[in-house]
Amino acid sequence: MDSLRNQFLIAMPNLEDPYFNRSVIYLVKHDEDGAMGFIINQPISQLNVEQLLEKMELPITNFASNNIHQQVFNGGPVNQERGFVLHSPQTGWKSSEACSDDITMTTSKDIMSALGTGDAPEQFIIALGYASWEPGQLEQELLENSWLTSPCDPEHLFSTPIDQRWQQATQQLGFDVWQLTPQAGHS
Repeated sequence: MDSLRNQFLIAMPNLEDPYFNRSVIYLVKHDEDGAMGFIINQPISQLNVEQLLEKMELPITNFASNNIHQQVFNGGPVNQERGFVLHSPQTGWKSSEACSDDITMTTSKDIMSALGTGDAPEQFIIALGYASWEPGQLEQELLENSWLTSPCDPEHLFSTPIDQRWQQATQQLGFDVWQLTPQAGHS
């Protein structure tokens, strides 16, 4: 099995699950134990980074970035009370894992404390909750033509406007996704 870690999962237009319809998911894990990722194009209404930090009673000082006003994402249906930060590489956090040379995932509160200060990573997104698949489940969904995959481009992850992420991810594939059939074919 080839790992899809550090790839985007792009929902096919025919994926009617209301939770995943037109979603783009960044996969941080994909191995024999299953898969895990974060929806990167479903912001939580009325919740930006500044408001989240205020709710957590964390400091907001000396912040010179517009990232403080960016939306917090609904990362998926599992553990929605748990926060994850995907960010540009920066060391020193208690619980970090490199997803690639350009993307790190941190789950410890120390990074949250830094997000409202000048110590924040240059680029980051916050997701509450995550999407996960049991062993073999994602592979089955791929066979059923529910998802497309493409390599992750950190620029797309951190900088593409939220409402354009699905469209740009499909365009990156080099064909018109609307021309695909929802039926799976096997020979």
